[in-house]
Amino acid sequence: MGKGGKGLNTYSYQEVSKHDKWDDRWIIINNEVYNITNWARRHPGGSKVIGHYAGQDATDAFRAFHNDLDQVQKYLLPLHIGSVQKGEVNTNFSLEKDFRNLRETAENMGLFKPSYTFFFVHLAHIIAMEVMAYLTLYYFGTGWIPFLVSVCLYATVQAQCGWLQHDFGHLSVFKNTTLDHMVHFFTMGFTKGASPSWWNHMHYQHHAKPNVMGKDPDVRVDQLFVVGEKMPIEVAKSNKSAMPYNQQHKYFFFIGPPLLFPVYFQFMLFRHIFTRRLWKDFIVVMAFYVKFFYLYTSMLGLGWCLVYYEIMSVDGHHFSVLSDVTINVSCLYRREYRVSKNVSIHIF
Repeated sequence: MGKGGKGLNTYSYQEVSKHDKWDDRWIIINNEVYNITNWARRHPGGSKVIGHYAGQDATDAFRAFHNDLDQVQKYLLPLHIGSVQKGEVNTNFSLEKDFRNLRETAENMGLFKPSYTFFFVHLAHIIAMEVMAYLTLYYFGTGWIPFLVSVCLYATVQAQCGWLQHDFGHLSVFKNTTLDHMVHFFTMGFTKGASPSWWNHMHYQHHAKPNVMGKDPDVRVDQLFVVGEKMPIEVAKSNKSAMPYNQQHKYFFFIGPPLLFPVYFQFMLFRHIFTRRLWKDFIVVMAFYVKFFYLYTSMLGLGWCLVYYEIMSVDGHHFSVLSDVTINVSCLYRREYRVSKNVSIHIF
């Protein structure tokens, strides 16, 4: 370790990599080194998102998660402790170079420019289907056919809204934090009945470390299921679970989709709301439940209303959440990427 300009130190990648503990966290952004140990818990995106890059180069993640890089850069100034030594090359340099070339190509193609027409039409058809789901029962009664048509419409609302809220949750539509948050609260909270802040907390980690065991919440399924080639090996080595994984294809559809959103997600999101005192989230989530039970209990009764909710939740969230599970799950600090298809610009 030597001295850099302006009295700041210079560090090797190996030296920075040692600072990856909860009480000692450094990161690299654009070849500059920052000590985020005390500041991480105040990070607007959550301490875990930034903490997952402790001891690593977070340049690409930093760029991907922040729209106004110049504004965010100001918050880094007090955390700056030095620079990476000249001539130092990251072990993932080849992969990062390919990724940055891919991002530049996507930017030149205009793939990061949102179409307001698309988002307006998408939101409008979701609202229209939710209205149709209610009117189907209101006008045609509660027989089996109207019931099934209605619940299919509402499940489609849940699934489609799951994809729509994603871009607003990432603040990538209006490029305006306030507007994106407002629509995100409407879609995720009032329309889906989930906490927007809880989704951000979980999903930002997923994008920060996709498919990395121990960091990506989306692959935190090893208590019940194992997927991919590496997860079964890691779980077997840990010897912490006695689940009959060889039978998981049989019990998945009984304890997976039926319990995912109605039970597990509800427990997690309300725990997140109360432990962090997110009262705006609580109000908007409760507004969904008041709306739903007020409209449907009067027609179906409480019992069938709960059945309706369970079917709608299982179908809608099964396809909007579980379809995001990928097979290639990697271990900590090792990532594998797979390009599945070419990307072309749609009419929207």
